[in-house]
Amino acid sequence: MGIEVVVDGLTKSFGKQNIWQDVTLTLPAGEVSVMLGPSGTGKTVFLKSIIGLLKPERGRVLINGVDMVNSSERDIYETRKLFGLMFQDGALFGSMSLFDNIAFPLREHTRKKESEIRRIVMERMDMVGLVGAEEKLPGEISGGMRKRAGLARALVLDPQIILCDEPDSGLDPVRTAYLSQLLIDLNAQIDATMLIVTHNLDIAATVPDNMGMLFRRNLVTFGPREVLLTSEEPVVAQFLSGRREGPIGMSEEKDAATLAMEQRALGSAAAAGPRPLVPQLEPSPGLPERRAVQRRRRRVLAMMDRLPEAARTAIARSYAPAGGGVPR
Repeated sequence: MGIEVVVDGLTKSFGKQNIWQDVTLTLPAGEVSVMLGPSGTGKTVFLKSIIGLLKPERGRVLINGVDMVNSSERDIYETRKLFGLMFQDGALFGSMSLFDNIAFPLREHTRKKESEIRRIVMERMDMVGLVGAEEKLPGEISGGMRKRAGLARALVLDPQIILCDEPDSGLDPVRTAYLSQLLIDLNAQIDATMLIVTHNLDIAATVPDNMGMLFRRNLVTFGPREVLLTSEEPVVAQFLSGRREGPIGMSEEKDAATLAMEQRALGSAAAAGPRPLVPQLEPSPGLPERRAVQRRRRRVLAMMDRLPEAARTAIARSYAPAGGGVPR
């Protein structure tokens, strides 16, 4: 099972530029979480801070009792072995075959025999649908295949926490749909804690158990997917609907006068009621049920009285038995 990640009061700047401040959230063990946000809001910086590759000015990231911000370099290095990291472009070595790319962490960080390495690599390539492409070079395959190869490489050390940095970048909608299903299938198979950074609305609507959003140097919200997907917070509603009207501008935040004018122009259209929720993806036929599902259900039902009404209604509807009634 995956490991809980506790982020407490995290603040990061580059020089005088504050990227985000006082970010506090918990990634529940074994669940899939998504962090949304417009371009330039520091989502990738957040991932690198969780794994200890960047050092925030304040705050803590607690994993198995180790603080990835303030602990010793040795403890951080050892804890980093619990992670698998999928980069935006796959970050593959162009002169190596896919097999050697995926085997690289095993050869670098373990003393396993080549026969054992081959078994593990082929298992992971099978998981992501790359069997038969072992000898191909990264330049000979599609962007979608490179993404899957990067994901296979992230899996070879049996990580308990998987971080995916914009896994959809450069992919068409069909390949993005396949990737979304693959992420859910992997969670069903290995029960790892997963955090996906993206601004893709299809992934956001169908993949995660939990969702958060970064904007204006702050964490707007983080919690069960239903909270964000039913939110009437202006920046959330604008982002999820893909509208121009709202706090997010092309190059910078909009001023109050512009926002007020847009709000008047939107009128009743902005208050058309809560958006319908797209069902969360389920594992492909033949795979086990995600173990996170029952853990999440117990956790979410226990916090129902602290959630907004629209989120409570959506959760109650999704958990209601087929014959109606109140979920227990």
